[in-house]
Amino acid sequence: MSRIALAAVAAVCVVVVESHQAEAQQAPTPGGDVTADEASVLPPVVVQSPTEPLGQRAKRKPSSQIVKASPSGTAQENTADASEGSAGGAGPTGSTSGSGGPAIGVFTLGQIDMIGGSTVTNEAMWTFNKNSLDQAVNLLPGVSSTNSGGSRNEKDIFVRGFNRYQVPLSIDGVRVYLPADNRLDFSRFLTPDLAEVQVAKGYVSVLNGPGGEGGAINLVSRKPTKEIELEGRTGLVTDGDLSSLNSWNAYAYAGTRQKGYYAQVSSNIVDQDHFNLSHDFKPANSSTLGYNQGVAAGFPYQQKGERDNSDFRDWRINAKVGLTPNATDEYSINYTNQQGQKGAPLSTERQIVQGYFNGNTVRYWDWPQWDTSSLSWLSKTKLGDASYIKTNAYYNTFQNSISFYPNATYTQQFTDSPYDDYSYGGFVEMGTDLIPMNTLKGAIHFRRDFHNEQSINYKYVPTYSETLDPAKRQSEETWSFALENTFHATRSLDIVTGASYDTNQVLYANGNTDKPDIDAWNWQAAAIYSYSDTGKVHADVSSRTRFPTLFERYSTRFGSKTANPDIAPERATNYEIGISDTVFRNVHVSSAIFYANIDDSIQNAFSGGANSKNSIIGFNADGYNYGFELSADWDVMPGLRLGGNYTYLERHLDFDSATLAAGSTTTEYNSVAATQLEGTPRHKALIYLAWKATDRLTLTPSVELASDRTALVTSCKSTLVNTTGPANATGNCGKTSGYTGKPNYIDLGAYALVNFQAEYTFTEGTSIAIGAMNQLDENYSLADGFPEPGRQLFANVRARF
Repeated sequence: MSRIALAAVAAVCVVVVESHQAEAQQAPTPGGDVTADEASVLPPVVVQSPTEPLGQRAKRKPSSQIVKASPSGTAQENTADASEGSAGGAGPTGSTSGSGGPAIGVFTLGQIDMIGGSTVTNEAMWTFNKNSLDQAVNLLPGVSSTNSGGSRNEKDIFVRGFNRYQVPLSIDGVRVYLPADNRLDFSRFLTPDLAEVQVAKGYVSVLNGPGGEGGAINLVSRKPTKEIELEGRTGLVTDGDLSSLNSWNAYAYAGTRQKGYYAQVSSNIVDQDHFNLSHDFKPANSSTLGYNQGVAAGFPYQQKGERDNSDFRDWRINAKVGLTPNATDEYSINYTNQQGQKGAPLSTERQIVQGYFNGNTVRYWDWPQWDTSSLSWLSKTKLGDASYIKTNAYYNTFQNSISFYPNATYTQQFTDSPYDDYSYGGFVEMGTDLIPMNTLKGAIHFRRDFHNEQSINYKYVPTYSETLDPAKRQSEETWSFALENTFHATRSLDIVTGASYDTNQVLYANGNTDKPDIDAWNWQAAAIYSYSDTGKVHADVSSRTRFPTLFERYSTRFGSKTANPDIAPERATNYEIGISDTVFRNVHVSSAIFYANIDDSIQNAFSGGANSKNSIIGFNADGYNYGFELSADWDVMPGLRLGGNYTYLERHLDFDSATLAAGSTTTEYNSVAATQLEGTPRHKALIYLAWKATDRLTLTPSVELASDRTALVTSCKSTLVNTTGPANATGNCGKTSGYTGKPNYIDLGAYALVNFQAEYTFTEGTSIAIGAMNQLDENYSLADGFPEPGRQLFANVRARF
C-alpha cells in the first residue's frame, strides 16, 4: 500500500472532521425494526434507485418510528410499525418508492451487523434491471461478478479480490453452504423477492460466525408493513433486433401485518431459452480450433446469433410467519425453496485445458437439477432493561445433478452425477449494557455438513443398462465461539473489539483415515467517529480464517490432482480507513482505502505433461490485495440526479515463492511460478443519470465500465497443450510449436456497457419499465472462450398495493 495514498486519505479525514462541529447522533443498535443503514454502526453505501424522489434527500424518520439507542447503544424502543416506509433505498436513510406505491419493508431480524459495507435495495435492482444476485452486486464499489472458468456456467462474485470461498453467503443471516465444495453459482439466486442485499467488505463481525475472510453477502427478505400488501411483476427480454424472445420472468408477493403477528409468501421465476451474442462476435474457424483437417469431429461451432446451450430455468418460493408479542421481541419461522436447471455453453475456442484431462471427452454437460432449500427459526428476546438474546436454528438441503453426454446432440448420456447434501446448525447470541458506556455481546455458532454422492452409469450397447458407482459420503463439523465489545467512549466515538475461536473437524471422509481437526483464532478492532449528524469516519482491522472445503482436501479432479487432506487454512488480515458524509445538503459521498495481507491462500496450478495429460497442483501462497473505493450521488436540481462509484483494485500472490508438496518436480514448480490471478479488473465504475422528465416519466441511462481482466487460456492456443501427434477430439491440437508445460494467460479486454431504462407510472404503485442492456452491442467476455450477451431489450410491468 502506498504511504502517500494512506497519508492523503488520512489528511482528508482530518480536514473533514475539523470542518464539522455539530454533535453526532448515535446509531441504533443492529437488529431492530429499521433500515440497513440505521442498523449499522456506520451507514453502508446504499445504491440509490433513480426512481426515488429526485431533488431531495430522504428525511430521517421521527423518533417514534425508529429504534432509539441508549447511551450504550442497546435498543430501548421499537414500535410495531417501525419498518413502515423503510428500505426504499434513497439516500442514507431510505424512502418510499418512486412509483408512489408502498415501501418495501425489511426483515431486520435477518440482517447482519456491518461496519461500512454496501447495500443494494430492491428499488435499485428494479431500476437497473438486475434480476440475479451476481448482476445486483456488480452495481457496488469494490464488488465484481465474473464467469468462474466457463464450462460449468457458474457466476462468481469477488469482494475486494476475495471470491465465493472467502466471502460467505447467507439468506436472512442463515449461511448457505454447499457441503462438498461450496462452488456456489450466484446467478441461481433471484432478487425480486429481496428487500436488500448487504455486502460486508473486509471487516466482518465475529458474531456472524466462521468464515468471512474477505467479506460477507447477506440476502435480506421482505417483511410486511401493512394489513394487506400485494405485489406482482412480469417481464420479458428479447434480443437487440426484436427477432426472438430470449427469456421471461414473473414475481408475486402477498403479505399481512397484524397486531402481534405477520405472514407472507412470494414466488418468482425466470425462464431463459437462450441469450443472443453481439453482432461483433466472430465464429472460430478450423485453424483457431486447432484442427488441420477442417471440421472438428463432433465438436459444434458456435455461430452468430443465439448462444448454444445457454438455457436455464430458476424459480423460488419464500414464506415467513412471525410473532411480535410486544415492542421488542420477535419470533419467526422461515422457509425458502429454490430450484433450477441449466445448460452449459461450450467454449467458442474448443476448451482443452481445465476439465479435459487424461483424454477425457469434451464437457457436454448440463444440470437438470440445481436445488437448495432452507427451513429456519430466528428470534430476538429482550431480557430485563439492558440485555437481549437472539437464537437461530436451521436445516438446509442441496440437491445437484450433472448429466454427462458423449456428443453435442446431448443424447444417450453416459453418466449422471447427483449430490444429495444437507446441513443443520444454528447460533445463540446474547448482549448486555449492564456495564455503563459499554455493550458486550457473545455468540456460539454450530454447523454440521453432510455430503452424499453416487454416480449412475448408462450403457446402450448391446442393451440398455444402469450401474451405480460406490457411494461416497463425507461430513464435517464447525464451531465458532465469539465475543465482541463496543465501548462508547463518547456520544461521538465507538471503539469495537472482538475475537473468536473457530474449530473444524472432518467426521467422515469416505473411508479416508486422514481426517483433520483444525482450529484458528480470529480478531478484529474498529473505531467509528461521528463528527456530524451525517458524517462518520472509521478505521478497522479484521483478521479472519477460512477452512478448506472437503473438495479442496479430498478431490482428485478426475485423477488429475493429488488429494491433500492436511492443506493449511487461509487467513486474511484486512485494514480499512473510510469516510461517509452528506455535503452541500444534496451530495452523499463515501470513500475507503483498503489493504489485505493474505497468508496460505489455497490455490491450484495447471501443469502440462506427455500426450496432453494435464495435472492440477494444489498449494498455498501468500500475498496481498489493496485498493480504493469512491461512491457519490448528487441531486443536481429537482428532477435530476447524477451518481456512481469507482473501484481501484490490485491483487498479488507470490507464486514464485509458493512452497510445493514434498517430491514435486521442477516442471510442477515452474507451472506454479507461471500462475496468475484471474477474474477481477483493476478499474471498475458505474455512472448513471436520472432525469424525471415529467411527473410520471423517469429516464435512467447508465454505464458499467471495467478494465482488462486476466483469464487462463484453455483452448488449443494454450501452452499446456502438447505439440506432437495428429489432431483429435480428445485433447491434441496438432500444433507444431508453443508447448511449454506451463499455463499462459490472456487479457480479455475492457468494456463499457451502456444501459437505459424509461419508467412510466400509470397510477400509484403501478408502472412499466422498458429499456436496453448493453445498448451498444459490445462483444465482451469474462472468461476465455465464453462471450457474454450482446444488446438485449427488456420490458417489465409492476403493480404494488
